[in-house]
Amino acid sequence: MKIAWLFVVFLCGALLPLQGGLNAKLAKSIGSPVYASMICFIVGALTMVLYVPFTKETFSWQLLKGSDITAVLGGGVIGAVFITGSMLALPRLGMALTFGLVVAGQVIISVLLDHFSLLVAAQHPVNIWRGLGMLLIITGVAMVEKF
Repeated sequence: MKIAWLFVVFLCGALLPLQGGLNAKLAKSIGSPVYASMICFIVGALTMVLYVPFTKETFSWQLLKGSDITAVLGGGVIGAVFITGSMLALPRLGMALTFGLVVAGQVIISVLLDHFSLLVAAQHPVNIWRGLGMLLIITGVAMVEKF
């Protein structure tokens, strides 16, 4: 089962550059990255409205009232910053460098979150191998930028 989830997550990662390219194309065609981001989120919200009835998930608005406000707002705000920022950077930096930096940022912050046990189920301390992995990713991004 873990192999299936590895594939799903890999596929999600593979979709990010496609999303970035399509969003940048939309921004160029309508002349506004801000409105392109808004359209992206509206289409995403409508997609979820259509998808949710096919799941067996239940939801209570009462439970949302008791949720931490940073958890409620954080994902949406961060998503908007990510979509808009990557849409603005993509035409200036190119696909490979933009998403190389996205991956580097994701891995570095993920290792730190794991190390300090923030927003994760289990702590995974930084060790030499994780440090080397971060260094290799940074080196890879530098090579993409240089060549």
